[in-house]
Amino acid sequence: MDLEINGYNIFNIFFITLIASMLLTVIVKKIAVHVNAMDIPNERKVHKKPMPRLGGLAIFGAFIISYMLYGTVSTQMLSVLIAGFLIIITGIIDDIKPIKARYKFLAQIIAAIIAVIYGKLYFSNITLFGFVFEFPTWANIILSIIFVVACINIINLIDGLDGLAAGISTIYFITIAIIGFVLNSLGGLDVILAVIMIGSTMGFLVHNFPPAKIFMGDTGSMFLGFMIAVIALLGYKVATMTSIIIPIILLTIPIFDTLFAIIRRTLKGESIGTPDKEHLHHQLLRMTSSTRKTVIIIYIINALFSLASILFVLGDNKQAIALYVVLMVFFLFLILKTNILFDHRKKKEGKK
Repeated sequence: MDLEINGYNIFNIFFITLIASMLLTVIVKKIAVHVNAMDIPNERKVHKKPMPRLGGLAIFGAFIISYMLYGTVSTQMLSVLIAGFLIIITGIIDDIKPIKARYKFLAQIIAAIIAVIYGKLYFSNITLFGFVFEFPTWANIILSIIFVVACINIINLIDGLDGLAAGISTIYFITIAIIGFVLNSLGGLDVILAVIMIGSTMGFLVHNFPPAKIFMGDTGSMFLGFMIAVIALLGYKVATMTSIIIPIILLTIPIFDTLFAIIRRTLKGESIGTPDKEHLHHQLLRMTSSTRKTVIIIYIINALFSLASILFVLGDNKQAIALYVVLMVFFLFLILKTNILFDHRKKKEGKK
């Protein structure tokens, strides 16, 4: 099978986007310093010196350049561009001078509405473990808007270590491209965007892998979450996403990390938006004492979840479920042994 998208070789698309992203990141780093879009260290952050944090602008820039070269015009794509631009503008403003969470949340909802309603990107039905759930159109639209906003915030929350959000997102996009190849649907818009996003995120990762020289900021994490959601919804239009279980498996780590954060803060009587240093990556960082090792471990775990999703698409459900169960047991072990959910340090202090 020819590895071509719209008549262009898939590797040409990847390499052009990769180079564009690498070069743009260098330029954006200088812009970030100039406009004082800097991430200043504090007690809840891992880095020790001020870092430019406008890297998401380079990811978006490479994405736009590549799409202009290799993409096609459509109403769906126009909705993605408009909504994506709104996300980027919101992120830029926040990275330069932090804005209140409710304003970011409002921008996310508007962006989701644009993509879902104007672009008609919403679930037609939801398939889970062989069961098909049919909902009226208005319910599918609401569920899809919630899905987009959830993905944006899930990736935003996981962005706590050098290279983490970019790496997890890259694995997601690579998996979608592989599934597209397996299902012989490389021409689908979801696969086209996935390949472009692989180049965009990997080009940025050259500068962001530990030790990072630049952070993606909310500009990048919100845009990556948005594109992950968009590609998932597009997949339902061309059958790349055969079930809702695929994006759930691919996003298991950030989904559970977000869920644990909500439960943890609720148990402490804190607002769910209260930042802390008890996320999965913080727990692993305490164990390894190395940002690079921690990030690589999470990459490997995420890649195994991706393998489970590919096995699921191939119809090898037994192996997919077996692998997923093993990974979930590992997660349970982490929950019991670390402070992801319960603060064991207080219990130890109480015994003393």
